Amino acid sequence: MSRFALRSLLLRSLIAIAISTLSASALYAGGNLAQYPLRVHIFQRSEHTHYYGGVLDWSEGNGRANLFENGDPRGFDFDFRCGDRLMTSSGYETYPARWKKKDQTLEILYPVMGKLNTMHSCELKVDMKNFAYYRHEGNTYTEPTAVFKAWMEKHQYDPEHGKDEPAQPSQSEKSSPDPPPGTTPVPQQQ
Repeated sequence: MSRFALRSLLLRSLIAIAISTLSASALYAGGNLAQYPLRVHIFQRSEHTHYYGGVLDWSEGNGRANLFENGDPRGFDFDFRCGDRLMTSSGYETYPARWKKKDQTLEILYPVMGKLNTMHSCELKVDMKNFAYYRHEGNTYTEPTAVFKAWMEKHQYDPEHGKDEPAQPSQSEKSSPDPPPGTTPVPQQQ
């Protein structure tokens, strides 16, 4: 067998093993949603992807998100290294999550594009905050968790219990060009 043929065979074998490993972990994680009672909303993330043989091997980066645990919102910053790209949340979308190590490491599940009911899992190394993040007019801000929780209650938003979309905001909230007082803008990550 030529050197080129041997190298090609080895590369195909490694790719097949990687795909089957990722598929097995994605299918395994997707079958146990009850073990992921928390919810995470990712506002920002910055990542760098790594390829081997023209195939995505892993991605790493950092970001900002909110954790919903026992009805309470709490912001956190995070670092990650995942087997696939990590997506930000769309709209009010949240991802199932669970603690691997309380206040240090969260494991989240996020969908595999094009494969219904199949999920990737990824561990986030977290730095928990004493505020919550929120978006307004395309910018990210912080506010006290009590203020965010009051908003959740007013708008019947509870992602831990399947209330994934807030009730319609009032007309004055829709047209408000400025963020509420007492909030802090957050710089975009590069």
